[in-house]
This record gives sequence, C-alpha cells and structure tokens, in this order.
Amino acid sequence: MEAAAPAEAGAPTSGNDSAAIEDSAVTDGRYDGNGGEGIGGGHGGTPPPPRPAKKQRSFWKELPILIGIALVLALLIKTFLVQAFSIPSASMQNTLTEGDRVLVDKLTPWFGSQPERGEVVVFHDPDNWLAGEPVQDPNALQTFLGWIGLMPSSEEKDLIKRVIGVGGDTVECQGTGPLKVNGKALNEPYVYPGNTPCSMDEQGGQFKVKVPEGHIWVMGDHRQNSRDSRYNTSDRHNGMVPVDEVIGRAIVVAWPINRWDTLPVPETFDQAGLNDQAAAARVLSVAPQGAALVAAVPLVLWRRRRIEAALTR
Repeated sequence: MEAAAPAEAGAPTSGNDSAAIEDSAVTDGRYDGNGGEGIGGGHGGTPPPPRPAKKQRSFWKELPILIGIALVLALLIKTFLVQAFSIPSASMQNTLTEGDRVLVDKLTPWFGSQPERGEVVVFHDPDNWLAGEPVQDPNALQTFLGWIGLMPSSEEKDLIKRVIGVGGDTVECQGTGPLKVNGKALNEPYVYPGNTPCSMDEQGGQFKVKVPEGHIWVMGDHRQNSRDSRYNTSDRHNGMVPVDEVIGRAIVVAWPINRWDTLPVPETFDQAGLNDQAAAARVLSVAPQGAALVAAVPLVLWRRRRIEAALTR
C-alpha cells in the first residue's frame, strides 16, 4: 500500500492534525475555543496587567462622615417626627413623675391633626405661665444634645398637661367635682390619689368656661398641684392654649426603663353625648354665614335674569 501524500499548503486537514492546530492556537493566544480570538488578540497572547485593588478607607476617615449623617438624621427626626421632653415637676403625677422622659409625636400635626380630649400634650408657654419657675442652666454638652433632639431641651419654655376641653366645649368645676365637659361628668382614674377632681379655692378652682375654636383647656392630673388653665384665666388667652402653640402629643414614657408605658386616651372621654354640645356649637358658629349664603342665592338669580332679558331686547 502506498503512503499517503503530504497535504498541500492551504489544504484542509482532519483528525489529529486539526487537533494539533487547535492546541497550537490556544497556546499562543490566538484562539479562545469558541471561534474567536483569545486574550492576546493575536498579538503575542500577553494578558493585560490586573487592576490594582481599591484601597479601603480607614475607619477614622469615615467616622466624621458617619457622625455628620447621624446629626442630620437626628435633626430631621426632632423637627418632623418625635422629640424627647423631660418632666420638670409633679403636676402630672402619677401619670408622669418628675424626671420622666417622654417622646412626643410631632408628625401628625403636619397633616392637620388637632389635639383631642384626654390626650397628654406638650405646648409652648402661651403667656408667661412659667413666670418665677427656676430654670437650670445647661452645660455645653446638654445644650448641644438638646439642640439635635437627643436630649430634652432645657432652654425651651414648654409645659405638659392633659387636654380636657377643645373648641366648642363647656368645661366646669363645682365644689370638689366631678369635672364636667358639656354637662357630662368625667370618671377620672388618672387623677392623683387623694386629690379631688375640682379644687375648693377662689383662685381658679371653681369655674365654668366655654372653649373658643382653635384653643384647648388643659389641666394637670395632680389637681391640687398644677398651675394650669384654671389659674391663668387672667392672661391674654383667658387660660386657653392656642392650638398653634401645641408641639405634639406625648405618646410614650421612654425613660427610665422601669417607667416605660404608653399614654392612651382614657375611656371616660369616649362616653356617649360628650360631643353633642361641641358639634352644636360648631353648627351655630357657621349658621350666620350659611344663612347669608342662602339668602344671596335668589338675589343672584334675579339679577342674572334681568341681564339676560336686557340682552335679548
């Protein structure tokens, strides 16, 4: 049998010769096994040098950035969400005691929420209610932490009381009680043990007031140890607190841990008929405007008909 003739230049090959060509192409970087060029792109097969690994920033360089972010978040939370306040006196015992820290909801007022009966609210001093009260000078750290909302601010003149009446309500105290709202007697289990719901004194303990719209009437739970709306009726708001002065509702006692508790609205403010008088007062307050509007309708229609008749002549 004759030996096979050597393959001509450029002639196709098969079998082991094809495998040898593929092996050679792979080793010199001209073939990637998938029909394309290898890493070297047919120019020597030398791969590019690896990129140097990005050096991680040290913790101490990142720390100022983290602190800045934390401060911005704290300011946003204090301004729009919640803020901590310290209880400076015993006027809300035993619901709140001196030294308690409460968290106040500042978000819902942004959506038009109004204070409601039974809520414990924090509000700015409406007209020098805190005159003569001692004020503790904070140190630099307390001032800074108070400014960002991580500690209660000792510079702000704020008070905390329970909302008893809202706009349109009639609130009254006769004798030692009970306290009445719109003629309904309140059962007040939150009043300090040993206190009477109403005080027998001539400085403001006996009263009957009508709360104007846009205001609230507030009282402390420690009835015989609270200078609240009752004892400020000679101020420019007649003892009322403008709703615009309300910072927010206290929702939880956050500190100390053994005092942790929520601050819900007592059930006595949900009794039937409590809203009837206030609702009637709101209707009466808008009645003159409504009557004027109704009376104006026939006049407008009569004038419109006269104009149309004149145009058709």
